[in-house]
Amino acid sequence: MALKVGSIVEGTVVNITNFGAFVELVGGKTGLVHISEVSNSFVKDIRDFLKEREKVKVKVISIESDGKVSLSIKQAQQKQDKRSLKPIDIDWSKERNKNLSMSFEERLSKFMKDSDERYQDLKRNQEGKRSGGYSRRGSAF
Repeated sequence: MALKVGSIVEGTVVNITNFGAFVELVGGKTGLVHISEVSNSFVKDIRDFLKEREKVKVKVISIESDGKVSLSIKQAQQKQDKRSLKPIDIDWSKERNKNLSMSFEERLSKFMKDSDERYQDLKRNQEGKRSGGYSRRGSAF
């Protein structure tokens, strides 16, 4: 299988260094996932995120003329996250009728409250994704 820039493939971590991880792809080709392409959160020690012989999905970022392959784990995950989004079906006529009986100030207050709740949920979800689903703050390590 020929590698193409932009494609998402599965590989195996074969070596971990301080600056990134080497991943063996299908066909025996090896590419580098730079430490900045491992996660959306700050990566101080790559070994906290990856282990040797671990299977990972990677996106091919570039293929140099000398054959060097640059890979990204975080970009492969972002593409999968976008695919998992589902459209929301909203009956706007019901919402419109509710809002007609409210004054402008009441509607504005409701909008601000709803907006703030959604923002806090979004912020909380983004923090969970960046930290791998748990918080390291307060950890004894």
